[in-house]
Amino acid sequence: VEKDKKKELHHLEQAAIGGHPKARYVLGCVEGENLRYDRSTKHLIIAANLGYDDAVKLLKSTSYAMGLVSKEDLASALRGHQAAVDATKSPQREAAE
Repeated sequence: VEKDKKKELHHLEQAAIGGHPKARYVLGCVEGENLRYDRSTKHLIIAANLGYDDAVKLLKSTSYAMGLVSKEDLASALRGHQAAVDATKSPQREAAE
């Protein structure tokens, strides 16, 4: 089965618009592979703000290391990530674990 890259990107964009954090992360990776680093960084920051752990790791290891993200922007993304993670915590979830 052949992959249709155009259709794949369209569906990823639709999912990202709908708020799916992994779609945002994958779009960030695709943009990075296409050497569009500002778009990649923006997608990764949004994914981090939605609570996606891998986006934070990639922001730290590549975007920040390459100087594409300022220290303030990284700190802001980390605060947003923590807020999103904290928002998903509840006594019922913790009791279930």
